Amino acid sequence: MLQTSPYSEDTIVALATPNGVGAIAVIRLSGPDAIKIAGSVFSGKDLEQQASHTIHFGNIVDGDKIIDEVLASVFIAPRSYTKENTVEISCHASPYIIEQLIKLFIRKGARSAKAGEYTLRAFLNGQLDLSQAEAVADLIASKNEASHTLALRQLRGGYSHELKALRQQLIDFAALIELELDFAEEDVEFANRDQLKIVIQSIQKVVRKMITSFELGNAIKNGIPVVISGKPNVGKSTLLNALLNEERAIVSEIAGTTRDTIEDEINIAGITFRFIDTAGIRETTDTIEAIGVEKAYEKIRQSALVIYLFDPEETSAEELKLIVEELSAHTAKESILLIANKLDKLSEERLKEEYSAFDNLLMISAREKVNLDQFTDTLLHKAHVDQLNNDEIIVSNIRHVEALNNTYEALDDSLRLMDQSFGGDLLAFEIKRALHHLGLITGTISNEDLLDSIFTRFCIGK
Repeated sequence: MLQTSPYSEDTIVALATPNGVGAIAVIRLSGPDAIKIAGSVFSGKDLEQQASHTIHFGNIVDGDKIIDEVLASVFIAPRSYTKENTVEISCHASPYIIEQLIKLFIRKGARSAKAGEYTLRAFLNGQLDLSQAEAVADLIASKNEASHTLALRQLRGGYSHELKALRQQLIDFAALIELELDFAEEDVEFANRDQLKIVIQSIQKVVRKMITSFELGNAIKNGIPVVISGKPNVGKSTLLNALLNEERAIVSEIAGTTRDTIEDEINIAGITFRFIDTAGIRETTDTIEAIGVEKAYEKIRQSALVIYLFDPEETSAEELKLIVEELSAHTAKESILLIANKLDKLSEERLKEEYSAFDNLLMISAREKVNLDQFTDTLLHKAHVDQLNNDEIIVSNIRHVEALNNTYEALDDSLRLMDQSFGGDLLAFEIKRALHHLGLITGTISNEDLLDSIFTRFCIGK
């Protein structure tokens, strides 16, 4: 169980950099005695007499024994990540040196930090709210520019400021309703119901926009799944290899070569796309291939985008229309991107005329890599990644979207109660319920189990 008291007298220590042999490692101490403990084994300047945000060269010694030459960075409370006294020791990254230093600091009065305890202390001491603390973990785990941007935006306040403003509006009305309950016998109304409805509806609009943004936020955080579908031997594996610049998938003239799904990731303009090459979709009596076709439909249902690749020499416009209708039974029509392959063999003018009824058609040559830039630009557009560039709120945390859904439901119930002229006690309850769920996001409302669940997912040194 994590220590959740903001008044802890413990000083904690942990390695803040990855384990393993390297040039430099950083050991972090945080707590009321951090500077005292570090200073007691530091041969150089008196650390307790130094200004905050200063770095000092010296040796860490155990009695007469020098363990290592180090740099000691001093941060005096509250001007540190945890708002506590903090010392960061930059030493040589020998596993032996790291072990000896940490053991020495523990002997001098520190204890080993638990997973996420530094960020937990930052939260408990008011340095970060809970959503910002979670963004720290997301920032560490970010694998591409987009997920980094999302995490950094949330760490800097993101939608926390807007949530706090929404909560304050509700708090103001909740206080007026509570006042009405105190004067129930006098039948007075302090909270104007028409005005309250306007406020609730405006809050719902913001909350709904946040909820809707989760589809993009989750996709950016975990990679956008894109299925490459089509008949056997139309070039799906060739397209995948062209995008990945390697022979990842098997390319063969034999129809039905891909019997299972093949997945790989590629970064396009800072966004990770998870391309899934599926078995060709067609009627088949081959039991194993039929399983592959069913898996293809399953992946289509789970994907954000579906690329349908076809050979114009084998697929007429009438047949393509039927195929789009079939795919639309498994995914949203706007998620489907039609790609005519083998442009190196056919006239582009003829293709435009043949398939003029399809507005979302692209023409490429996977083998010759013709129009692949146009293809990747279209992918980015369909993934709505332009929202990243206009500072729109994007939610990427499943815990947050669950709380937002519960908030929206409580606000809906509040509107229903007002429409049916229910008493202020029930209305006050629903508004408090909405406040509770909004507060769970930023940590205004929290409990020990919730904090344990969040912070134990962090690495030890963070």
